[in-house]
Amino acid sequence: MEYSGILEAFVRENVKRALAEDIGTGDITTLATVESDAKAQGVILCKQAGVLAGIRVAKEVFLQIDSNLEFEILCEDGARIKKGDELAKIKGVSSSILIAERTALNYLQHLSGIASLTYEFVQAVHGTKAKILDTRKTTPGMRLLEKYAVVAGGGENHRMGLYDMIMIKDNHIVAAGSISKAVNSCLQYQGRLKIELECKTLKQLREALEVNGVDRIMLDNMSIETMRKAVEIVAGTVELEASGGINLSTVKKVADTGVDFISVGALTHSAKALDISLEISAV
Repeated sequence: MEYSGILEAFVRENVKRALAEDIGTGDITTLATVESDAKAQGVILCKQAGVLAGIRVAKEVFLQIDSNLEFEILCEDGARIKKGDELAKIKGVSSSILIAERTALNYLQHLSGIASLTYEFVQAVHGTKAKILDTRKTTPGMRLLEKYAVVAGGGENHRMGLYDMIMIKDNHIVAAGSISKAVNSCLQYQGRLKIELECKTLKQLREALEVNGVDRIMLDNMSIETMRKAVEIVAGTVELEASGGINLSTVKKVADTGVDFISVGALTHSAKALDISLEISAV
């Protein structure tokens, strides 16, 4: 996912709402302590090794506060960063820099945390064919940015929402009556979208293979041994995705079963913020 087009428009609106939430009627501390014409320069510093994501979002925050601020990007999204690295420099009115500081850092720390955790998962499966995917377990209102951060960390996006891929899960199968009925109904309703089917057992897997139209099968919460058997049964006829409680200590074992994809909800719902700060000095 590139930082352009629809993502840029999304960022502008998202930042606008975030600033309104934070500033409200005004930053009373800054207004009370800083002269309106005071000038400062600042540097955004990395205080923990990881992968950067959100630097242009941070720039948008500062420029929405004050379009006259000078914001120089020193590291681009996707870069591996280490403690002490300078990520950006800002120069201009002191009050503008102070007002923008926390919102900009919130974006940077959160998105870089996601990118950094994704990178760890990607490195853990290096040498296998498995690709790391995100899920829909995202912060409401932040999905595009969080999925952008996953890509910055070397992962790939699963479906963006309920509208761009058919995902038949256990409750859909129960409601439809059977796997075949669920799949056939989807083909009749919308035949052009990719269809993924969730299977919890090898019995369901075999039933799914008898139905035409399934592009990918999700192996949900299966043991390593069961996943390995599933890969043997499928023999490359459809894509296989492993999902359910996979973490950094188990992901390599899952990848070694031969699955094509591994989806990890923790990338977006449990990533720890990366330690990033802003240090300013008077000009």
